[in-house]
Amino acid sequence: MTDRDAVPFDPAAMRRHYRAEGLAETDLPATPVAHFASWFEQAATEAHLFEPNAMVVSTADAEGRPSSRTVLLKSFDEQGFVFYTNYNSRKAADLAENPYVSLLFPWHPMARQVIVSGVARRTGRDETAAYFRTRPHGSQLGAWASAQSSVIAGREELDAAYAELATRYPEGEKVPVPPHWGGFRVAPRSVEFWQGRENRLHDRLRYVAQAAGGWQVERLSP
Repeated sequence: MTDRDAVPFDPAAMRRHYRAEGLAETDLPATPVAHFASWFEQAATEAHLFEPNAMVVSTADAEGRPSSRTVLLKSFDEQGFVFYTNYNSRKAADLAENPYVSLLFPWHPMARQVIVSGVARRTGRDETAAYFRTRPHGSQLGAWASAQSSVIAGREELDAAYAELATRYPEGEKVPVPPHWGGFRVAPRSVEFWQGRENRLHDRLRYVAQAAGGWQVERLSP
């Protein structure tokens, strides 16, 4: 029995004892994206996490007021981490004023986290269109139906908009890419890999981009 089982509704008593295996500097590849790829594969194929590509995206507006939400990572490479959204959404409005963003991958069952800090830029329309064509038909319609982050009178308004679009673009009909919808690529400035350890003495190794190119690895105290 764990402490959490004994006192299930007391947050202060909810504890898990993390793994003994650690994270060493000598185990790290040259770039954070290469290391992320390894951890991501483990999360998906070994730990079988539900939606391992789910990440918390944190933005701030011009006044520094923060907001966070969970979105799905759709691709990544050495140029950055890509997600898609409505360009009229709150997150997109924040990024138009302040392009600095934080991504958090909370892989709790593995006692791991990855935190990406970087700068977001819109993807090109060709890249956006190529991804849009891979989305299920219903998700393509949903991108048109939802005026993301805007206040609506009720669920009926959203359902009616979707129904009208489903009539206009039935299954098998090509749905145009919404002009107000597309991707953001987050180019990392730093990437922290957090591995839970015993006695709360966690391993935290952070890649930091260097002005001359390449990455420096720092160990952070837990």
